[in-house]
Amino acid sequence: MKFSRAFILAAGLLAVGTVSAQIDRINGRTFATRSVVIAQHGMVCTSQPLVTQIGIDILKAGGSAVDAAIACDAALGLMEPTGSGVGGDLFAIVYDAKTKKLYGLNASGRSPLGLSFEQLKAELVKAGSPHHIPMRGLLPISVPGCVSGWFELHGRFGRLPVKDVLAPAIRYADEGFPVSQYIAGQWAANVALAQGDHFPGAFLATYAPGGRAPAEGEIFRNPDLAHTLRLIAEQGRDAFYKGEIADRVDAFMREHGGFLRKVDFERHTATWVDPVSVNYRGYDVYELPPNSQGIAALQMLNILEGYDLKAMGYNSADALHVMIEAKKLAFEDRAKFYADPAFAQIPLAGLLSKAYAAERRKLIDLKHAAQRYDAGNPGLRDGDTIYLTTADGEGNMVSLIQSNYRGMGSGITVPGLGFTFQDRGEMFSLTPGHANVYAPGKRPFHTIIPAFVMKDGQPWLSFGVMGGAMQPQGHVQILTNLIDFGMNLQEAGDAARWQHDGSSEPTDEIIKSGGYVQLETGIPAEAVRGLVQRGHDVRAGNGGFGGYQAIMWDPVNKVYRGASESRKDGCAMGY
Repeated sequence: MKFSRAFILAAGLLAVGTVSAQIDRINGRTFATRSVVIAQHGMVCTSQPLVTQIGIDILKAGGSAVDAAIACDAALGLMEPTGSGVGGDLFAIVYDAKTKKLYGLNASGRSPLGLSFEQLKAELVKAGSPHHIPMRGLLPISVPGCVSGWFELHGRFGRLPVKDVLAPAIRYADEGFPVSQYIAGQWAANVALAQGDHFPGAFLATYAPGGRAPAEGEIFRNPDLAHTLRLIAEQGRDAFYKGEIADRVDAFMREHGGFLRKVDFERHTATWVDPVSVNYRGYDVYELPPNSQGIAALQMLNILEGYDLKAMGYNSADALHVMIEAKKLAFEDRAKFYADPAFAQIPLAGLLSKAYAAERRKLIDLKHAAQRYDAGNPGLRDGDTIYLTTADGEGNMVSLIQSNYRGMGSGITVPGLGFTFQDRGEMFSLTPGHANVYAPGKRPFHTIIPAFVMKDGQPWLSFGVMGGAMQPQGHVQILTNLIDFGMNLQEAGDAARWQHDGSSEPTDEIIKSGGYVQLETGIPAEAVRGLVQRGHDVRAGNGGFGGYQAIMWDPVNKVYRGASESRKDGCAMGY
């Protein structure tokens, strides 16, 4: 819904009053809903409090930061199935204190080997969606990479046996857990959507026992997922990719017209990758390279480095305007270039160069919002989701993100397995010649991105922001809040956010009329007015501003600082 200029200004004025009350209440700390958590020996930040406690218990039992991250991710697949699960993909950045290096992991899955581009097009015509891969059903399903990610991480950095790491999730799946408030709302929305789908499988039997989603505080059990996790704990990675689970998936897909086969599971591999970085005002910001969208955040930071955001003022019209325009520019490159590097030549060095950023920056008019930008030519210069972060007593830190893509994914659950498959295949282009065009055995463009920041050769920040295209925009807002505007770790996440929608996409959509900007309450009225005067289509925010977790290392006091998203159910906890 689009709101009038008068409505927007009124909302902004209301927000100013709200912020003023906060200033009085918390003695000058404008944005923080709660204090930063500080601890010496370890820290865990997740979007569900019971899961955070699991991570702390794993650390106290002698587990590494990676052990805690895997345990938390497994439990979130049970307790927050609206954003994650073993049917989805996983990306991670690990800081290893022993080698003092960052390691990146891409555990995203690939499209079915037996589904050609031509056959996919024919299936889309039959499905009544000839120009776009649907968001639900059998066609958008790709191989789940999550479990392969667990075993790659554990094999390199784990300390406890996998059976001990997965034990808490198995116990909660068998015995049940009370559903938390925010997740209950999302769960109900996904079940309502599924009730109109009539897809094969056990989605509603699994997630809506008794015909409805579990309400806040109700106990939910998933014995089928407990069985799946127990198989993985006892038999290892092969249970999922070569054993009973792969066999069940193959049989189900053959029976119901799906295209995943056991061979797709058998040939799946996760990939260790080098994180890529840019320096922003003395901080080395790291993201993972494509097929994820992490470098969009780096491109935005490169462009914004040419502006004095602090002098412009936090949430001023000037600062918001250049940030929104930087997003538009980066997302045009995202739409054209970001794809599976095994299938496309990505001009990565050019996209991340300061010279390219300077050239793109020249396109920004400080007084007017652009209606559209074209992608640049960097090659000439150089040849719904969960996020969690953990840290242990040895200085190891993990930045991990995992997703089904849209909420509870495809809506397809194989009977007896207790999880839903992701619908990440929706993110392919159908345009021949496009870097992200569909092909068998190819990884689709990915939105989920973990982040890490180093300062003076030491770890500084492990963080992430959930939520599709909001993620690189959220990363930039968190970092500018911390670096340019001097907020603490919790304030940086609680501060009011903006989100620009309507950019060109890797799935063939083209920007029209500049897109639009959604604003949370808390943006001052004068800033809203200034954006409207520059020609931005400004709308009142209706959610979708992401979910944030972060751990910061304090080298002076030798402590971790933790923060957790106030817009979700989670918490930070240390010991």
